[in-house]
Parts: sequence; structure tokens; C-alpha cells
Amino acid sequence: TDAPEHVRRRRLVSEGFTPRRIRESEPGIRSVCDSIIDRVCEAGSADFVRDIAAPLPMIAIGDMLGVAHEDHDDLLRWSDDMLKALGSPDPGAMERATVAAMEYAEYITAVAGQRRRDNQSDDLIGTLVHAEIEGDQLDEASIIYESLLILIGGDETTRHVISGGMYELLRHPDQLKSLSADRSKLASAVEEMLRWVSPIKNMARQMTRDVELHGETLRQGEKLLLLYPSANRDEQVFDAPETFDITRTPNDHMAFGFGSHFCLGNRLARMELLVMFDRLLDRLPDLA
Repeated sequence: TDAPEHVRRRRLVSEGFTPRRIRESEPGIRSVCDSIIDRVCEAGSADFVRDIAAPLPMIAIGDMLGVAHEDHDDLLRWSDDMLKALGSPDPGAMERATVAAMEYAEYITAVAGQRRRDNQSDDLIGTLVHAEIEGDQLDEASIIYESLLILIGGDETTRHVISGGMYELLRHPDQLKSLSADRSKLASAVEEMLRWVSPIKNMARQMTRDVELHGETLRQGEKLLLLYPSANRDEQVFDAPETFDITRTPNDHMAFGFGSHFCLGNRLARMELLVMFDRLLDRLPDLA
């Protein structure tokens, strides 16, 4: 949505993503990372995406929403089934997505009802339930959609950066060794992972006026496809853009978008990445 509706909706949940809130979440995230690694470190092998990368963001965003821990697996399944249907040639994928959407809506509606009865507003579901926009509270459908946007936005994206980032480190053992020895490089390494993976691949926009861009005329009303991986490999912005470099600086990537729609959860995602890679480097040094 555009302003002013976008600004109003964003303000409803922005309190959950303040720098102070994210800093306070670090010990909990560190504990979750250790618990995830505990489950795989003695087994000798693991599916990195399923067993390590996927659980962390789902637990983190599930805790912020305020859903019960025992329901995290259902949230992960619903999120995956809904996203897998996008562009899938599998006719069964849309059916699974429809079922997931219905089950999620039923579940969140029940959680929201509990927040109303308890007059609780210390998590994001409670915040949405009790929020008012110009005197009006969000209806049931809006609570479902707003919470779903937070869930999917915070789940799959961070998972892909954890997976893709580790994959690149394993492909570049010299950089992995350097990062293991010097954790001061961790912040720049995370930014390079975000640039390299670009977990949001594209976003559609519509021209509101005629514009000349690089000798081409973009007409009012035309649809544009913003390709974030292309922007993040722009040779006019990045030196050697096709090279993965954990020491890259500056690194003005577009992984979180830009402008008024800049990702609300960018601090949470960065925190999850920093903590998870710090724990992985300490506890799974023989990862291959």
C-alpha cells in the first residue's frame, strides 16, 4: 500500500522492531541457536537448510508474534506451503497453499480472540488486536493478513541468507578460515551474504508518471519488475560484483529494499545472522 495507509499500518507493529527490542532479544536468539545446534552437533550429519537454517527465523518471528512454542512447526509448514505455490507448475501446490491459508487463518483468529479476552498486548498479535487507526480497530481479515505478512517476511528470507551464506563460506575456505579467526569481520560478512543471496528476488511496481531512465522512456501506468539480485551486482556500484568478499566495504546493497518500504525487520534479520554464524563457527568447525 501507499501512504498514508502504509504509514499507519507500519506504525502498528514498528514498536516490536525498535533497536532496543532487538538488542534485548540477543540472549534469547543465542540460546535458540545453541539449542538448534545441540540437536545436530552429535549426529555427525544434518540437512543444513531444514535442521539449522529454517528453525531459527521461525522461532524468532513466532516468539515476536506471541504464538506458542509447540505451534512453531505448524507455522513453518503453513508458511512453506503458501510460498511454494507461487509460480509452481504442480497443481497440488495451490491446493496445499489453500489448505494452509485456511488453517493459518483459523489458528490466528483463535489467538487474536484469546488476546482480546485477556486484554493482552505485549506481543505483535496483541498489538494488532488492540491497535486503532483513526479510532477504528483492525477487522479480523486485517489481523490475519498483517500477521501473515510478518510471518512470511521474517521466515523464508532469513533462512535463505543463512543457507546461502554458509554455502558461500564453504565454497571459499580461505574466507571461512579468516572469519573463524577474526570475528570482527562478522558484520561485513553478514552484509556480503545479504548482498550475494538477495533473498527477495523481485517486486512489482507501477509507474505513476513518465520518466526517462538510461535513454528509455518509462510510461505512466506501465508495470516494472525490480530485480534485486541485479541491483546487488551492479558494476557501477560494486567493485568485482560477481566476487563473494566478506571484507567488502562499502556495501550499499538492496537486500532490504529502500525508501518507505525498507524492511521493517532488518535489525532482527541481521541479529539472527550475526548470532547464528558466530555460534556455528564456534560449535561446528568441521562443517563441510
